Parts: sequence; structure tokens; C-alpha cells
Amino acid sequence: MSEPTGAARRRGPFQVGDQVQLTDPKGRHYTFTLEAGKNFHTHKGSFPHDELIGAPEGTVVRTTGNVAYLALRPLLPDYVLSMPRGAAVVYPKDAGQILAMADIFPGARVVEAGVGSGSLSTFLLRAIGDQGMLHSYERRADFAEIAKQNVERYFGAPHPAWRLTVGDLQDNLSDTDVDRVILDMLAPWECLGPVSKALVPGGILCAYVATTTQLARTVEAIREHGTFNEPAAWETMVRTWHVEGLAVRPDHRMIGHTGFLLTARRLADGVEPPLRRRRPAKGAYGEDYAGWGSGGGAAGGTESATNGSADRG
Repeated sequence: MSEPTGAARRRGPFQVGDQVQLTDPKGRHYTFTLEAGKNFHTHKGSFPHDELIGAPEGTVVRTTGNVAYLALRPLLPDYVLSMPRGAAVVYPKDAGQILAMADIFPGARVVEAGVGSGSLSTFLLRAIGDQGMLHSYERRADFAEIAKQNVERYFGAPHPAWRLTVGDLQDNLSDTDVDRVILDMLAPWECLGPVSKALVPGGILCAYVATTTQLARTVEAIREHGTFNEPAAWETMVRTWHVEGLAVRPDHRMIGHTGFLLTARRLADGVEPPLRRRRPAKGAYGEDYAGWGSGGGAAGGTESATNGSADRG
């Protein structure tokens, strides 16, 4: 049985073409690709790539300036944060939540809209494996090309489970019997019709949006569409800790808001969602509120959907 795509690049001694991440004594990272006969240069000296070729991971190399660097292969979170960007990337903390809360499993059939720089595509492909299917839609051809290069650089070759289409999801979606749909776009509420038709009963829709306005509008649209259960919405924050002897405290910096996530599950055909029993807070809806599609208040916007990644910068 052959190894999954890219697995051979994740273990064993360093080889020509491998990505290497060096860590200096201050914890700073430097990533490069191994090439025979080349040298790695820093302001603290240099060393030949040949010194690492054939060496095991976890090797320590010293430059001509006698500075020690720890050599390891970059983890996927390291890779996506350092790879070339066309658009903002989905941060590892959010990608991890998507893989877990959208229940991405080996062999899953997944549709993704808003490829950006290919960060989430890489996470999804590694989760579904060679036997799954990921069909990614990206509205901008330049973003799609950057994403393609980033994904293929990580796996070392084109991934057999990946198909990339340049165009709008709502105009091009022809996939059926899809298990999961991930929307990273400005107006996911405009895609609910084709997404609902593509998803299998019990399938999961997961949307990644940047603002509270987008979040509210998407949730209300899902409720009104009538083919999904009650959506769940959340955000995640990551705070690292300083641990040095008796000085154990939170770091002064943290990864705060990057985006909101929400999930909803496709109901069986012809089934109406159960009535919500939760009483809304007083003033949550105005007296003239008639739903997001009524044209009043916040619902009156005319923003159109794009399949480029939402601007989280």
C-alpha cells in the first residue's frame, strides 16, 4: 500500500528539496529549501546545506560564526504562516477549529469557496487524504495560482484529491452528495441555495466571516432558508504563557480576533426545522423587523458575494 501524498516528506533524514526550519538561540525561525552545494547565510555566519542532507531531524548545526541552530522540518502551522500570500491566510487556530467542529474526516467530499493563499486547502487535503475530494472555488485567478503553488510545495506534488476552479461558487457549483461545505467569503448568505442542494442530509455548512455584521446576516439567512438546523457561532483566541522558573504568567501578546466561525447541518428534504424556543432579548429586533431579506435596516445592504477570501486584515 502506497503512502499518502506528502507523507514521505514528513519523516526520515533530510533530503534535497525538503523544507527546513532553523531556530536560533532567541527562538527566531528561518525556513529554506535544501539544495546540494548551496550555503545558508545569516548575519551570524553561514553553513553548507550539505551538512544537513542525510542528517536526522533535530540536528544542531553551527555557522562559521559559531552560532547554533536547531534544524527541524516546519510543521503545517509554521508552513502556512510563512508561505507566500496573495490574500490573508486562515490562521492555524481557526483551521484547527474548522477541522474539528466541521468534522472533516478521511475520505470526506468537501467543497471550499475562497481559497486565498491555500492555507485552509492544505489543512483540508491532509485531513481528507488521497481518497477524499476537495473542490475549491476561488474568484481571483492570481490568488488561485498562489494557492496552487503553496499546496503543491507542501505536498511535493499535485494532490490527487484536489480540484481548483476559478470562478464564483454560486455560478459554478455542480458537485452533488457533498459532505461538508466551507465558505470563506464576504457574503456566504448568497450561496445558501446551491450549497443546500449540494450537501447530503446531515452534511455540515461552515462559514468563516470577519465582522459581526456578516455573522448576524449569515445566521439570520440560514434560519430563514429553512433547510438547516439552528446554527452555532463562536470565535477562538489563543494566549501563550511565559514559564521561567517561578515566573509563570500569561504572555503580554496573544492571537485575538481573526474571524467568526459558524456551523449548521443540512436537514432531510421536506423537513421543517423545529421552532426555536429561546426568547430573544428585548430590543434585539425592531418593531418593523421582517427578516434580512426585507430591505430594511441592516438587511437593506446590496453587498454581493465574492469567492475571494474575506478581508480579515
